[in-house]
Amino acid sequence: MLSHDVRIWGIRAYKGKKRTTYTLRWSVASSNFPETFTVKALAESRRVELVAAQRRGEPFDDMAGLPESEMRHRLTSVSFYVNAMEFMDMKWPALEPGSRRTLAGALATATLALVDDEEGGPKHRVGYRALSSWAFNKTARGAGQPSDEHAEAIAWIEKHSIPLSALADPKIARTAYNSTTTSHDGKQFAPDTYRNKMKALSGAIKYGIELDRLTSNPLKKICTTPPRRVTTVDRRVVVNPSQARALISEVQRHGPTGPRLVGFFATMYYAGLRPSEVLALRIQDCTLPKKRGAWGSLCLAGSTPYSTPIWTDEGVESPRKALKHRAKNESRTVPACPRLLLHLRAHIEEFGTAEDGRLFFRADGGPLRYATFASVWSQARETVLSPTQCESPLAKRPYDLRHACVSTWLNAGVAAPQVAEWAGHSVEMLLRTYAKCIDGQEDLARKRIEAALEWTEPEPDLDA
Repeated sequence: MLSHDVRIWGIRAYKGKKRTTYTLRWSVASSNFPETFTVKALAESRRVELVAAQRRGEPFDDMAGLPESEMRHRLTSVSFYVNAMEFMDMKWPALEPGSRRTLAGALATATLALVDDEEGGPKHRVGYRALSSWAFNKTARGAGQPSDEHAEAIAWIEKHSIPLSALADPKIARTAYNSTTTSHDGKQFAPDTYRNKMKALSGAIKYGIELDRLTSNPLKKICTTPPRRVTTVDRRVVVNPSQARALISEVQRHGPTGPRLVGFFATMYYAGLRPSEVLALRIQDCTLPKKRGAWGSLCLAGSTPYSTPIWTDEGVESPRKALKHRAKNESRTVPACPRLLLHLRAHIEEFGTAEDGRLFFRADGGPLRYATFASVWSQARETVLSPTQCESPLAKRPYDLRHACVSTWLNAGVAAPQVAEWAGHSVEMLLRTYAKCIDGQEDLARKRIEAALEWTEPEPDLDA
């Protein structure tokens, strides 16, 4: 709150054993604000400034004790780096570990672009690493100072980061926007990457507006059309059943981890699970009947997207979290076909389960890392697929096994609401995402219409 109830007292000298100090004291709305100086002239100069502001009729802030003009200058002089760091700290408690990492990386990109010296700074790789792993990581900052290499980069960025208020300049606002679309070496970001970086930049700017560090959002004046985001699955990534079986079988031949991943990839393909959901799957979540030809079920109650300890509150790898698009403790059940049951029973017989019942884990009991199973999958592709297929998007990522499963369900004629429930989608999102992967349904639809209308004999020729 601003107040005109201001009183400014004279300067008092305090003689200590080693030196004399000079204290200026004033009050705003009954709150006292002392300021101590080692030189009397500095104390007198400060008193003159405060008295001049009072005589101009400026109100003083009752929390900081400063004249309105100084408060305004203090707010508008906050650097983009400091504002971004405070924004990250504000968002930190509510974010999942993966979202923290993504936001930190996006803020690091914008911060490195918004400096007053483009040539004299640290190498982009070093600066990005220093910002994303320390400055924009609340846990890392709380643990102590950055490494020597990163400390030098952080010190330079602190000195050269431009004020947040400078974004009011259209040219600087354009520089900020360009950092969300193009990398420092001129490469265009993918649409999803752009979306994450723009979300972070806009969030930091809105936070600055909230704290009166900026009057309006300068990004609203930029008219450039953003990169178009692709929301549908490319049918070229979808493997057919024989290709999927060959790839899954080949996995076991690659490295010591390969055999542990056969059931992992089989679960993605036959049950349509996300990698994080497979990693969270426990023996107590599975119904695995031994009767030949019987179907089982998987009750999914959580997911464990891989995350390093520095992004978690617990300081552990990959903490368990709620299912994507689901409330905490909400579950969904997915059918397990007979072939998947064979894979899961064989996996459990050979490797057992982790202490908490997880089916898929490293030999030391820790969570599987994305880089590990992605590498094994890449090696299997190179062995099973032809050179032309390897160059294509066909099953490029392990996640494409989920796409293949959901596409198979839809093309088999399973009703969209049921597929959406199994896949953890809304019906609208399901049909939008897999619109290009639904094929061969016209004949099936005609037969179902004929059956519903009980067309047992040909219709009479009306023209006869």
